[in-house]
Amino acid sequence: MDWISIALLLLFGLLFLIAEVLFIPGTTVVGLAGFALLAAGIWFGYRDLGSTAGHVTLVTSLVLAGVILYLGLRPKNMAKLALTDVNDGHVRDARLPDVQPGATGRALSALRPSGTVLFDEHRREVVTRGEFVPTGAEVRVLRIEQNRIVVEAVS
Repeated sequence: MDWISIALLLLFGLLFLIAEVLFIPGTTVVGLAGFALLAAGIWFGYRDLGSTAGHVTLVTSLVLAGVILYLGLRPKNMAKLALTDVNDGHVRDARLPDVQPGATGRALSALRPSGTVLFDEHRREVVTRGEFVPTGAEVRVLRIEQNRIVVEAVS
């Protein structure tokens, strides 16, 4: 094997190692392939080019692999690639309703048995216990069941 083939084995081994450390960490398949290519390049360097060239390929590969691992795994560099933003958004929790039992409102639609009621300036979807309530009637909140507001007509 000539020196160009050995150099290409070493180059691709280092590129696979860079890909493992920086772009697709945690897969280990790419990293293992990179180390296998490096090992094959070093072995062919000793076998075909002699011990002096083998030592040069070994030391060069170890130094470059060490530099890649050091630079790639530094916390400062990982912070550039990692997602560090925290999502502080939230939605209105139905378990903590803004309409409490006993509150009164006006039916914006006929409740048959579900519909829309206006509590102060808040529109909410509500249900009755089965009775029909006409549009515009005043209703009172009986209870809150998980994500449902149960109402009854006020007589």
